[in-house]
Amino acid sequence: MQLQRIIRLLLSLLILIALLLNINIYQAPFLQQLENWTYDFRLNLTLPGTIDDKVVIVDIDEISLTNVGRFPWKRDVMARLVTHLFDFYQVKTLGFDIVFAEKDTSSGLQAFNKLANNELKNNQQYLSTLEKLRPSLEYDQLFSRSLENRDVVLGYYFKRYLENKEVDKIGKLPMAISQMTDEWSQRLPIYKAEGYGANLDIIQQAAKSGGFFNNPAVDADGVFRRVPLIQSHEKFLYSSLSLATARLALNKPKIELIVETDGQKNGQNYFALEAINLGQYRIPVDHNGSVYVPYRGPTGSFKYVSAFKILDKTADPNILKNKIVLLGTSAPGLLDLRSTPVQNIFPGVEVHANIISGILNQSIKHKPAWTIGYEFVILIIIAIIMFLSLTLLSPVLATLSSIIIGLIVVAGTFLAWQNLIILPMASPLLLIALMFTLHMTYGFFVESRGKRQLAHMFGQYIPPELVDEMSEDATEFSLEGESREMTVLFSDVRGFTTISEGLDPRQLTELMNDLLTPMTRVIHRNRGTIDKYMGDAIMSFWGAPIHDPEHARHALYAAFDMMKELKVMQKEFHEKGLPHVNIGIGLNTGVMNVGNMGSEFRVAYTVLGDAVNLGSRLESLTKAYGVDIIVGEATKAAVPEFIFRELDKVRVKGKNEPVTIFEPIGHKNDVEKSIVTEISRYKQALRLYHKQDWDKAEVEFFNLSRSYPDCKLYLEYQNRINSNRNNPPGKDWDGVFTHTSK
Repeated sequence: MQLQRIIRLLLSLLILIALLLNINIYQAPFLQQLENWTYDFRLNLTLPGTIDDKVVIVDIDEISLTNVGRFPWKRDVMARLVTHLFDFYQVKTLGFDIVFAEKDTSSGLQAFNKLANNELKNNQQYLSTLEKLRPSLEYDQLFSRSLENRDVVLGYYFKRYLENKEVDKIGKLPMAISQMTDEWSQRLPIYKAEGYGANLDIIQQAAKSGGFFNNPAVDADGVFRRVPLIQSHEKFLYSSLSLATARLALNKPKIELIVETDGQKNGQNYFALEAINLGQYRIPVDHNGSVYVPYRGPTGSFKYVSAFKILDKTADPNILKNKIVLLGTSAPGLLDLRSTPVQNIFPGVEVHANIISGILNQSIKHKPAWTIGYEFVILIIIAIIMFLSLTLLSPVLATLSSIIIGLIVVAGTFLAWQNLIILPMASPLLLIALMFTLHMTYGFFVESRGKRQLAHMFGQYIPPELVDEMSEDATEFSLEGESREMTVLFSDVRGFTTISEGLDPRQLTELMNDLLTPMTRVIHRNRGTIDKYMGDAIMSFWGAPIHDPEHARHALYAAFDMMKELKVMQKEFHEKGLPHVNIGIGLNTGVMNVGNMGSEFRVAYTVLGDAVNLGSRLESLTKAYGVDIIVGEATKAAVPEFIFRELDKVRVKGKNEPVTIFEPIGHKNDVEKSIVTEISRYKQALRLYHKQDWDKAEVEFFNLSRSYPDCKLYLEYQNRINSNRNNPPGKDWDGVFTHTSK
């Protein structure tokens, strides 16, 4: 009996604590985190999973960056992009998830003006020509003119006060949606900004509207669940990018703030923002003016169109005509990726797209102010029922009743969810679980002490697939340095200096883009990771970050596919009037150090080690032997189904130990008999060469050279035989040839 009294006392204390938490006498971050998780659970379970074609995202993706250049782009390019969207694709409204806060001086107009004011001020022809060209060189004016009389919303961001740090005010804010009274400014708990980073005056004035895209409503775990639709600055109200874009697409209906003032709260008149009316569209918001983002699904719930295709006019017009378009980026390097309930790595521009879709479809869920009272009442009801069932019923019946009560709570919250109302789920379920656990363990109260954090986004330049896998199981992968057996590939354009000297910068850029892009696709298709581009060279590797037991085989197939792709590109280059291009490829397999390496300012996922250096040396030897691909011994051993030709035993620059190098000929099933015969003759000649039987070796290589006059390798050995005959290497000669250059 004494034990029962203790249990009842503890149960009563637990109920009291739950009620105190509900009325915010004590703040419990862990309870809010649990509520966030139950919200995420309901959201992911009821995602529409369909594509809303009313909103389209024009994406500054990796393809666009590769073809147009690194971001930010010149304003004349942005002007052309806007013009194409409205004139050629006939979009309805365009929102920029980008801010244009700095002047674009890339045209060189400042330098021309300086000449006009100094050295060439008396040169009338120069001054006249400059005036004619000036409009085309004023990129900011070009861009602003492209925005005029078009439904364009420009993005900007607000800054909040940071202690001991001055808050800047940069650029020009768009027109505010309204001015608040002193009472509203003091009593409405919306986010208040002290500074901002806005667009250039000339650009903002040309646009019809503007909206902020920063989010001060991010939850403590870094997840984007809510986004504010309004913020205030100096008593003026400003709309978010999504609200401003939706409003412009709806022909700018009147914005009305719905403030509830009925009833009493804490002894004062209740005063809270409940909704924002956008004409006939009602948008429910919380007291901060934020909405719960109505995610439709993971990335790809809206149609994406590459910005490069817009500039190139190769996008499908039917996708864009009369649509709301958001211009943003999904490129990892531009750092506009967010953590959301539906996906750890989510483009920020698609967050805005989901809100616009929710406004137009009236699918935004709401957590009304009365849910606080509802939660208080439901906790009391649950506490009474649980108290009676746990203290009066048998353990079996008490367990069954606890399960039934929990199912009723879950069913009720999902029913409300389908009607766009967010009811608290975590606190009722937690109360049920804790009371049940406390009773069944006879007073042993186990309290949660820690919560897992969502997987952090990796802002490193590594393949997107790796980021996704790390987000799913961060413990399985590590970016820290480690040693692995891997295969590295180096490719380089032969005679690139001579080629580049014969091309102007535009042609050279076109050549390199047309060359590197298909080669990169080939490497990715064969499960390779691009390490870096070094001018005309590509460095890639296999076996990391994802373990690949067949890394050597995949790398070798990639090398052959690259040579096949090169033949296709050579025809295209010829048709474009570009020079003939050849490449050499070196492959080597061995133990390498792989991981994130660099400084605190910049890091790269890369490989280091002797095996890597040897791979680079092998690539440089391809020209000397007149072959396309050279591999090391370990690579040859890992791919036994291929036929290889031993080229030489060499001692390369920077390495004392000799290595045997090979030319891969092809798969055994694909190599013609005539080639097999040639290789057999070559092996015989090479054996005679290593025995220092110069006369017989010379005859064999001479006959091979006559049969295959285009093979540089046979001429190379004839030259060596002549040299060795004149300067015999000695009886202890190991057949190794030393290369003195890299």
